[in-house]
Amino acid sequence: MGEGILIIRFEVPFNIWCNQCGEHIAKGVRFNAEKKQVGSYHSTKVLAFTMRHHCGCKITIQTDPKNAEYLVTDGARRKVETYDADDAQTVELPDANERAAVSADPLASLERKTIQAQQAAEGRAQLTVLAQQSEQRHRDGYSLNKQLREALRQSKKADAKVDAKRKALGLADHVKLLPESKADAQAAQLVLFQHSSSKFQQKHQDKRQKIMTESIFGGEGGVEAGNGSSAAAAAAKSTGSSPGRRRNAAAAAPTAASAKAQLQQRVIACKKKKILQRA
Repeated sequence: MGEGILIIRFEVPFNIWCNQCGEHIAKGVRFNAEKKQVGSYHSTKVLAFTMRHHCGCKITIQTDPKNAEYLVTDGARRKVETYDADDAQTVELPDANERAAVSADPLASLERKTIQAQQAAEGRAQLTVLAQQSEQRHRDGYSLNKQLREALRQSKKADAKVDAKRKALGLADHVKLLPESKADAQAAQLVLFQHSSSKFQQKHQDKRQKIMTESIFGGEGGVEAGNGSSAAAAAAKSTGSSPGRRRNAAAAAPTAASAKAQLQQRVIACKKKKILQRA
């Protein structure tokens, strides 16, 4: 207080960038600032507001009474923002130099007044069209109210259907169902879901039973072996072998068949043992 410094709540008048951390400080952000007079412009005081950013940087903004503006003097830089009156659909006010030139030149003043009169006429025509459209749209309040209520009823019916579907699916109240789409339906058709546990267990048991009961040599091998033995018998018959040789072959056939059966049983037993060990 002795130095003329006051602590006030200061609001940033425009967008700025911090010079130390580079963070953007938006317009309207408030800081605790030190208010101090640093000069004067004629009889108007020039005030400086010093605040501290969270990064530790000191930012100083002071008033500019001459241009009715604020200036960033230390710790930050102002964000450059361009303004176009046509894009904003507003009227661009002339600056001081333009006003002085118009007031000094009578022909420029007359030309400016003519342009303003044309713009005013175009604006009045647009306002007339807008007023007619608004009057035509709101002429029949009953029909307009009826259309709005009908749209509201349709919306409520659609919400009720979605809510009923959500309850049928067993979803919570906070879950919101989105409208169905063809892309979602196609994606759902491509998803392969896993079978239930009972079907999976049954399939697994059937597969184990098939492994334990099927032949080690396979169906095609057995058929080929049978075809081979029949072909050998036909060849022996065609060659006309002696009765003694045929008796010896008949005696050796059961021995080979029994050895084959024993080998097959041993292989099946080994496979069962391995399957039980894995289970």
